[in-house]
Amino acid sequence: MSSPITYPVFRTPDPALALSVARRLVAVGDRQHAEVSVDVELRTVSEVLRIREALPDAWFRKEDIGDWTRDPSDPTGLHGGVHASDLRSDPEFLSPHLPLWASMEYRPVGSIEDEFTALVGSNIGEIWWSGLLWPDLPELDLHGEPNNARVFLLFNNRHIGVGERTDDHTVLVTVRRRGSSHDERHASWLAEQIGQSVIGPGQQ
Repeated sequence: MSSPITYPVFRTPDPALALSVARRLVAVGDRQHAEVSVDVELRTVSEVLRIREALPDAWFRKEDIGDWTRDPSDPTGLHGGVHASDLRSDPEFLSPHLPLWASMEYRPVGSIEDEFTALVGSNIGEIWWSGLLWPDLPELDLHGEPNNARVFLLFNNRHIGVGERTDDHTVLVTVRRRGSSHDERHASWLAEQIGQSVIGPGQQ
């Protein structure tokens, strides 16, 4: 059983440039079975309503383990996820449940990235491409696996799983974890194919 590790390879305050770099990195891999997903944290009612209108096929959820423990019956449906068309719009309902997350998962590559990048604004969000296959380079002992080949674009954040809010956007590449020197060498090779380099430590 292998596990992934993810390295940052590019950072910029320009979201469109970050998306362009991420797409070039995605293109290094075999995209035959690739898919793309998006996720954004919404901290105000107005942002929830804006995204609900702009992404009518999104799902909205609440990530609050304490709330789940207090009431596992999930009366609002927000732990399991509520489709945009079923999400109540009144502030009295939404406000106590903020922040909410909106996501669209496993869509065709190229179908939602531009729209999402234009919408994310100052919110923490991410695009990730999965189902890729990195090139096999046996002469360098580098091998791709579909379960460990991903590209992430983090908006206003530098860490997968949400870290400290930032004013820049980071592109990261995921490889199979085999040992720190091998992992970073693989990430470096992939970054070099688009004229970039590893710029920070790996993230679990």
